[in-house]
Amino acid sequence: MILSVIIVNYNVKYFLEQCLYSVEKALQEPCGRPGGAETEIFVVDNHSSDGSIAYLRSKFPRVKFIVNEENRGFARANNQALREARGKYILFLNPDTILPEDHCSICLSFMEANSGVGAAGVRMIDGSGQFLKESRRGFPSPWVAFCKLAGLSALFPHSRLLASYYLGHLSSGGNHPAPILSGACLWARRAALDRAGSFDEQFFMYAEDIDLSYRIEQAGYINYYIADTTILHFKGESTQKDIRYVKLFYKAMSQFRRKHFSGGWSALFSGLMEIAIWLRAGVTTIVNLFRGNSRSGERVSRGAGNAKDGGGGVKTGVTGDPAGVARLAAYLSSCGDRVLVPDLQQAEEVIFCEGPAFSFRDCIAELQKPWRRVFFKIHAGGSDSVAGSHSKEERGQAIVLEEKP
Repeated sequence: MILSVIIVNYNVKYFLEQCLYSVEKALQEPCGRPGGAETEIFVVDNHSSDGSIAYLRSKFPRVKFIVNEENRGFARANNQALREARGKYILFLNPDTILPEDHCSICLSFMEANSGVGAAGVRMIDGSGQFLKESRRGFPSPWVAFCKLAGLSALFPHSRLLASYYLGHLSSGGNHPAPILSGACLWARRAALDRAGSFDEQFFMYAEDIDLSYRIEQAGYINYYIADTTILHFKGESTQKDIRYVKLFYKAMSQFRRKHFSGGWSALFSGLMEIAIWLRAGVTTIVNLFRGNSRSGERVSRGAGNAKDGGGGVKTGVTGDPAGVARLAAYLSSCGDRVLVPDLQQAEEVIFCEGPAFSFRDCIAELQKPWRRVFFKIHAGGSDSVAGSHSKEERGQAIVLEEKP
């Protein structure tokens, strides 16, 4: 077995539907192996309440579903599937991602050609086509973390000294070593995991990718950022951006600090970091309360609703594969709550339809073109939904396609 893909799901079945269609396309010919016969896909469901398993199981018969009776957290859920996985390489993937068709071939070829690389991450963009800085990060030493929390990294985004948290001094368009990789799309060599260990389950959510990346390099491997492939990461769809989220995130940061920094001046400096972490948590909580960012999974409509938070009549452009465009345009026209416009530059919402004539790679390429502010969504060929999220700060939306009587 060459590759095992592991996805943890929590209440985002329509985003996961788009993701799985893209994963299956990307696995068709990895590293010149037709049909993806030497690959496997695991979905671990963390006690979703949205009917994810019933909806997805029949659509994806080759996927191995693991159903939990409680939310076990990101680390434990990944480790569940990892114990069953047989791949030489493991791809840990978020459910709110879209892979281009050549993604697995590019990454597998890179890993095969570089035996000293223990783990790799890739270039990621959000739902508005913007590069996600967390695609690659430096190790969060006390100084690096201090610069991040104090806002110095944001003030001097390209400084080697002050912006090492996001490696801002390095180009996002070139391959290079990156000590810390994102768990949203993390390629790992199984041999490296055997030596370094799997995810540390003391982290319920957040910081577990930082911890694992660090331990892989401590085990004698190097981590790498691959810019040769770009994926879409809608970001944040499987978390609630509420007070609980803030507590979990900063608790994880504190746990990581205590695990890897102790003794002497490091203990003193880490103590100051602890104060900074919780002060930042308090500020973030207050900001989120004013934003009203609390959410649970996807915001779902059935052909209705506005990409904004208001009523109907949103100007919608549909483009991509002709068959998908025809199906989607006919359905949305019958719903009456969207106005289809032929000129995409006049649209408030653009839906890209994947299919034989318009690939996932085309969808990702189109997203990165210059656009005025517009909401983007993806409709995979054969799927019964549309999903998208404009940015990590805004709640995503899914449209469920229903047959009209």
